[in-house]
Amino acid sequence: MSPTEYVVLLDDNGDEIGTAPKASVHGTDTALHLAFSCHVYNSRGETLVTRRALDKKTWPGVWSNSFCGHPRPAEPVIDAVHRRAEQELGVALRDVQIALPLFRYRAVDASGIVEHEICPVYTALVDDEPRLNPLEVAEARWVDPSDLAVSLRATPWAFSPWLVLQAEQLGVFEESSVRRAS
Repeated sequence: MSPTEYVVLLDDNGDEIGTAPKASVHGTDTALHLAFSCHVYNSRGETLVTRRALDKKTWPGVWSNSFCGHPRPAEPVIDAVHRRAEQELGVALRDVQIALPLFRYRAVDASGIVEHEICPVYTALVDDEPRLNPLEVAEARWVDPSDLAVSLRATPWAFSPWLVLQAEQLGVFEESSVRRAS
């Protein structure tokens, strides 16, 4: 892996318009770029939530979905999902499915850093316990999706803004639509 990571820049229609160093697109004037999120479930139907490492540039120490990332230029998003699952959580995914193909958001953290992403959202199953990469993840917990919904409603500020928005769009707040692993 090269020392400089690049992300894919997008126009307002979601079309690729170039690339830029990852470090340059997470600031106070963040260009729209391609990312992804993944919500991981186990065989008990629990979802893995993670607390972002304290050294992360955006939302350090905040609880979020299982993992997120950026595809490299010319890398299929699904390949990036598998790559980041291994890098951040040390797990191999199975039954990866697209849940929100058109998810898009812009959010500003307390330090003024902006996230501005078109961010397809995936779900996946895992059989193994995660082996956390401390550069990415401070801690992780398996939680019942209905308990997560209660926490997201009560303290949305304690979670990444994209998790709150994704949970709403995924219907996590509606018990009947919570995905259970089979």
